Amino acid sequence: MKIEQIYTGCLAQGAYYIESEGEVAIIDPLREIQPYIDKANAENAKIKYVFETHFHADFVSGHVDLANKTGATIVFGPGAETSYDIHSATDGEIFKIGNITIKVLHTPGHTLESSSFLLIDKDGKDHAIFSGDTLFLGDVGRPDLAIKSDLTKEDLAGMLYDSLRTKIMTLADDIIVYPAHGAGSACGKNLSKETVGTIGDQKKTNYALRADMTKEEFVKEVLDGMPPPPQYFAKNAMMNKTGYEAFDQVLKTGNVPLTPENFEAMANHEEAMVLDVRTQSDFVKGHIPNSIFIGLNGQFAPWVGALITDLKQALILVVPEGQSEQAVTRMSRVGYDNTLGYLEGGIDAWKAAGKEVSTLDSISAEALAEKVKTEKLNILDVRKDGEYEASHLEDVQHFALDFINENMNQIDPKKTYHIHCAGGYRSVIAASILKARGFNNLVDVDGGFAALKETDLPITEFVCPSTL
Repeated sequence: MKIEQIYTGCLAQGAYYIESEGEVAIIDPLREIQPYIDKANAENAKIKYVFETHFHADFVSGHVDLANKTGATIVFGPGAETSYDIHSATDGEIFKIGNITIKVLHTPGHTLESSSFLLIDKDGKDHAIFSGDTLFLGDVGRPDLAIKSDLTKEDLAGMLYDSLRTKIMTLADDIIVYPAHGAGSACGKNLSKETVGTIGDQKKTNYALRADMTKEEFVKEVLDGMPPPPQYFAKNAMMNKTGYEAFDQVLKTGNVPLTPENFEAMANHEEAMVLDVRTQSDFVKGHIPNSIFIGLNGQFAPWVGALITDLKQALILVVPEGQSEQAVTRMSRVGYDNTLGYLEGGIDAWKAAGKEVSTLDSISAEALAEKVKTEKLNILDVRKDGEYEASHLEDVQHFALDFINENMNQIDPKKTYHIHCAGGYRSVIAASILKARGFNNLVDVDGGFAALKETDLPITEFVCPSTL
C-alpha cells in the first residue's frame, strides 16, 4: 500500500494518491491531472477511482478530466447530482483498491454531500481517514457553502456537529487524518500548518471536538468570526458540479506568446485585462499602464479568485521568463480559463517597442515614520480584518484588500494614499487596482507592517479581555 499526499501551498490543498496491487485511487485531484497519470504509469498501475470529498468551492478539481483520460469512476457522497457521469455512493459503501478498502462515511455539514473516506488496510484494520473539509487539523469546515440549499448555515453547522460526533470521533485515536486543507485556506478559521495528524491528537487539541461541547456551543463557535466566502467560491463549486473545459485546451489557448503590438491590440480592442504576475518589486519599477499586479510568488490563485470578479474575463499576462505555463495552470485551478496569451520577451520587449511604461511610487518604513512627524498622511492598511484587529498603526484607515471591490466608495481619488500590508505583496496588488481605476496619487510602503513595527510609529495592539 502506498499513500502520497500531494500538497499545493498556493491553495493550501492536499490531494491524495493511493495505490495497492496495481490499482490506484485519487482523492480530490487538482485541475492539472498529468502528474497523477505519470505516477500511476511509473508504478505500472491503473487509476480505478477518483474520490471527491465534496463539491469544492476554493478550487476546480481535475476529476472530470481524469475520468475522461483514464476511464476511472468518479465517486461522490450520497445525494450528489452532476451534469456528468458519477457514482453517487451510499453511506457505508465499500470500494476495493487492490488488497485495501475505502469505506464511505457520509459526513454532511460543510456541504450536504460531504463525505469522508476511511481507508482499511489489507488486514482489515482502520488505517486512515481522508476527511475533506469535514475535519481539518485544528478546525472544521465552514458550513455556509452548500449549493442551492434551503438550509441555513446554522442548520448545516448542526449537521456538522452530528457528523463529527457520530462518524469521526467514534474512530480509534491512532487513525491518521489526511485533511483537504491546511493553514492559509479560506475554508476554515483556525487551520494548522501541519498537514497530517491523528484522531487522538484532534480530540485533544481541536476546539470543535471538545467532548463536553453541546450542539448549541458548537454552532456558535464555528460561526463566530467567520468572514464571508470569497466571491469565486460559489462559481468554482458550480464548475465542479456541472463540468468544465478540458485543461489541455485551456493551456493550449492560454500559453501563447504575443508580440507587443498584438498584446496592446488585445488590451485596447478586445478588452483583455493585463495581469502582471512578476514580483512586486519588478512591478513597482515598471509596468504596463492599467495592468493589475498579482504575483506568482504569493497566494496567487486565491487572490485572482477573490479580486477578478468575472471568471470569463479575458486575460493577457506579463510573466517572468519561462513561467507562462505555470501562470495559466494556477489560474485554471480557480476557474479562470480565458487566458489569451502572454507578452513575449516581457516588459523589456514592451519598452524596446517604444510602448508606455508606468511606475509606482515607493517609500521605506523609516522614511514614512519621518514624514508622519511633519505631515498629515492618509495611510491605508490593506491587511485582513484579523491582522488589523491584532495590531495596527494609529490613525490609519483599514481598507482590506479582500473587499476592495465592495469598498471603493470609502476612499477619495483626489487624495494621496500611502498603502501598506504585512510585507509588501498585497499593498502592491491594492495599488495596482486603484491605479487602474483612476487613483493617481499612491505610494507603496516597502516592507509593510513588518518594517513599520521597527520604527517609532505608535501602534495599537489588541489586549485580550481576560488579561485586563
